[in-house]
Amino acid sequence: MPTILIVGATRGLGAHLASQYALKSSTTVYATARSEPPSSSPNSSNIKWISGVDVSTEAAGKSITSSIAEHKAKIDTVIITAGYFGKESFDEPDWDSELTMYKTSAMGPVFITHALVKAALLGNGSKIMIVSSESGSITLRHESEGGGMFGHHASKAASNMVGKLLSLDLKDKGVAVGILHPGFMRTEMTKSVGFDKFWDDGGAVTPEVAAKSLIEFTESFDISKTGQYWAPRGPEDIGTVEQTLGKKSELPTPLQLPW
Repeated sequence: MPTILIVGATRGLGAHLASQYALKSSTTVYATARSEPPSSSPNSSNIKWISGVDVSTEAAGKSITSSIAEHKAKIDTVIITAGYFGKESFDEPDWDSELTMYKTSAMGPVFITHALVKAALLGNGSKIMIVSSESGSITLRHESEGGGMFGHHASKAASNMVGKLLSLDLKDKGVAVGILHPGFMRTEMTKSVGFDKFWDDGGAVTPEVAAKSLIEFTESFDISKTGQYWAPRGPEDIGTVEQTLGKKSELPTPLQLPW
């Protein structure tokens, strides 16, 4: 019976990942919440919630492991999807927002993974999927989209590096690490920074649709792909892909992304 851990499951992509996994009767789903679990979460009764987990803090990993260890569960798949998106420009950089983005995207996954491995909750055959973004690809950044959004883009690039390094540390243990761009999504997070004006032209999908694609890709992911950076939904929602990689119609789905 597979055991899944979703880190950051109270809204958006994480909420739909937890909900869709919870529909599988043979699957045990753990999900984290920064404060209290949402009272109206779909299939919440089939989810084992771990409250008080703030990914941007050092204590997050220990909070998770202490809760799961009580049930003596071994985790087959961890999906770290917690995120924070602060709006910035060159004229108005935001120190505190940048710091939160780096802690959430680049530091949190290291300490959470460390805690899980040291607690013997991960082992041969386990998978860690780090939800990053195509925005973390230096190759995909193009002058057509301009600069700014320093913390968002750079913290995702750092997240990609973290995933790569973790894959090297964990390969001998048989633990596969993937770094994923889940797709451009219609969420409150993207709306809060004004990206809702690009939803239609950019092919943005709902978190429910993105979660389904991510789960399907995760199920096919194995140690042969460890340390790689993928877009399970392919090139359609990557705005700079044709300027940087070629015609969308000639690119595969799923698409392995360049660093």
